Amino acid sequence: MERHRFRSLVFVIVCALACTAGMVIDRALPDMHRLSSGLSWPGLAGVIAGIMALCGLFTLGTHLYLARKGQPPVEGVMIGRLYWLLGFVAVLVSIVYGFGALGTMGTALGAFGGMLLGWSLQAPVSGFAAWILVSIKRPFRPGDRVQFPSLGLTGDIMEIGPMYTVLNQVGGSIASEEAVGRHILVPNAMLFGQVVINYTVSQGAAYMLDEVVVRITYDSDWRKAEEILLKAANTVVSDVMAVTGNKPYIRADLYDYGVYLRLRYETRVKDRVETSYEINKLIFGEFQRTPTVDIAIPFVYSYRAGQDRKTEEPPPDQEADKIVEVDISRVLPGQIPLDTQDIELLARSIKAEGLLQPIVVVRKAGTDDYEILAGHLRFEACKRLGWKKVPAVLRNND
Repeated sequence: MERHRFRSLVFVIVCALACTAGMVIDRALPDMHRLSSGLSWPGLAGVIAGIMALCGLFTLGTHLYLARKGQPPVEGVMIGRLYWLLGFVAVLVSIVYGFGALGTMGTALGAFGGMLLGWSLQAPVSGFAAWILVSIKRPFRPGDRVQFPSLGLTGDIMEIGPMYTVLNQVGGSIASEEAVGRHILVPNAMLFGQVVINYTVSQGAAYMLDEVVVRITYDSDWRKAEEILLKAANTVVSDVMAVTGNKPYIRADLYDYGVYLRLRYETRVKDRVETSYEINKLIFGEFQRTPTVDIAIPFVYSYRAGQDRKTEEPPPDQEADKIVEVDISRVLPGQIPLDTQDIELLARSIKAEGLLQPIVVVRKAGTDDYEILAGHLRFEACKRLGWKKVPAVLRNND
């Protein structure tokens, strides 16, 4: 940037010297051939050089002024382009004036001005006007992340030209908030009718509030869970905290299966996805190492409860291995009183559909007989049907 300012300063000095030399020659040699306006060729060249020197001087001064205010250099570039546009128009007017054709040119422009305005350049003219307004007001600048809700576009502004604004699209091909490298040209004429959301109004502090949501069970240690979340956020966004001075904090909601802990923190807009990933990874690792904090999972209640249930309940194939055909004569009748009508109804159902669930028995110690643990009504129904054997789950005596 310093090198660019030095070159600009050299350019201004050269143009100023050329302007001075041209004017001195024009005054020192009154007999030199004059143009229709009365200016000599060196005088006209001096005027053009003077206009260029003023444009360069204004541009350099604007850069220095915005740099002192802490604004990004691109703002100076945007305003500098306006200076050079005005300078180009002034050079054309000076040339026309030098040849004495200013009146003729004004008449021609007046005659064809209406035709030019009525020509099919409404969109380019609107786009050009939008470019001028954006350059003056600077609602967004190159490097900002903006969103056009009505267009469904989010992107990082790469360039703001006289006719188009160039975006590096964010998302689109992937479900993320990262730039994908696909450039989109948005006609400036559309900016007059669009709502533009700027995520990075201040490029010196391009930060936004984000959150990571973690669900914990009701029997988890709430304070320990908060400590883990805040520690993870402080580790990942420590550099942002040093700039903004804002610390992460937690908000919570209760729901059917546990507690929503919402960890909120400020992060750089363009690093939002990566920051969330790093925080989630740290939280998950700490939860695995902390037995007093458990993740809530709907319909299972918690991760650890699901794991315990897997170890407590034997798989179906292991239980199927214990199903045996037991002689009904070896099964001792239970002492539970049963209704004969219930036995008759169940016997009809078993006769029509079969025995859908085996009874549960245990071998009586020291004998070949079995005692019923579960399924007394099913046993009596099968006995009434005249079955010789009945499917049974044989439990261990222990």
